[in-house]
Amino acid sequence: MSLSTQPSLDADQNRVTAPVLDVVIPVYNEEIDLEPCVRRLHAYLAANFPYRFRITIADNASIDGTALVAQRLKATFNEVEAVHLAEKGRGRALKYVWTHSNAAVLSYMDVDLSTDLGALLPLVAPLISGHSDLAIGSRLARGSRVVRGAKREFISRSYNLILRTTMAARFSDAQCGFKAIRADVARRLLPMVEDTGWFFDTEMLVLAERSGLRIHEVPVDWVDDPDSRVDIVSTAMEDLKGIVRITRGLSNGKLPVSALRAQLGRNPLPVDGVPSGLTGQLIRFAGVGVASTLAYLLLFALLRGGFGPQAANLIALLVTAVANTAVNRRVTFGVRGSEGALLHQLQGLIVFAVGLGLTSGSLALLHSSATEPSRFVELVVLVLANLLATAVRFLMLRIWVFRAARP
Repeated sequence: MSLSTQPSLDADQNRVTAPVLDVVIPVYNEEIDLEPCVRRLHAYLAANFPYRFRITIADNASIDGTALVAQRLKATFNEVEAVHLAEKGRGRALKYVWTHSNAAVLSYMDVDLSTDLGALLPLVAPLISGHSDLAIGSRLARGSRVVRGAKREFISRSYNLILRTTMAARFSDAQCGFKAIRADVARRLLPMVEDTGWFFDTEMLVLAERSGLRIHEVPVDWVDDPDSRVDIVSTAMEDLKGIVRITRGLSNGKLPVSALRAQLGRNPLPVDGVPSGLTGQLIRFAGVGVASTLAYLLLFALLRGGFGPQAANLIALLVTAVANTAVNRRVTFGVRGSEGALLHQLQGLIVFAVGLGLTSGSLALLHSSATEPSRFVELVVLVLANLLATAVRFLMLRIWVFRAARP
């Protein structure tokens, strides 16, 4: 691998000369299209981009006059660099240049400039501000405007559908040649990306998503290049092989996304007074609630004959309420140790009193409207009343009882 020009990584020089954005153009045998592309891109950035920028031509093993064109453009524009690699592969070129760049934000676009440049600033702005970790142009997002043939449209949508079904991917367009990444994220993420070809984008995005990174999508205006030399069939086969490889790596632990998530993943932002992890808490609370309801109904049925409906309801609800508070304290809200346990039980009894009012009120209403309701009708009424009491109980436990004690 040879390198004709490499940006300086000297710390003192970095502080003065490092660009905010490095736009990489990976090319292979593009001696005709390269110069108009770079001139158009440079003119756009000079007129519209408010920060220092660099355009890096990543020539991956071209055998025509691409390298000479790249050197001529480098001599013409101070903001243009040229890198020559001895091996082919778009992913290899991007990974090499991004790894060696000293810019804060790294991006790339295809040499045909199929994507309208008006989307470039919206693409990189969330990365410059730190709001997002990666950004992708999407031809499938709402608001995008795309001109391409039916065959490519079908292939693109089918590929992204495969990603959604096999990898549970939430991003909409894996292969649009218009992406960006923060440099600090790239330094941690790129060593995990193995592919050196067209699957590089997909692998990077899947690993980023599994690692808890934030991916920003920008709808783009995109016009298909009729002279594209991409072999669709071979590329599709390599992509499918890549999907199988990543699936295997994620399942057997070869890809340490949990470690990357711990380093870079974004956790939900804390909201004052509201414990985090609502979905998990609901699932655990529901499990505890089902067990408590079954225990309550069993106790009520056993006690009903000897104590009457109101007394049986009181005892069954009291016993299950104490147990429910104790289990939810540990299982649902993750509170460990004995500190504050008594206070939580006292507060839980207040929550219990609310539930008692709902269930007892329901029984009283039933018996006032029907002289001798059957046991089945009593149970149905109690089940409905308990469903309402359960919802109220969760809200009171989450917002009041365990608010200050959450881990």
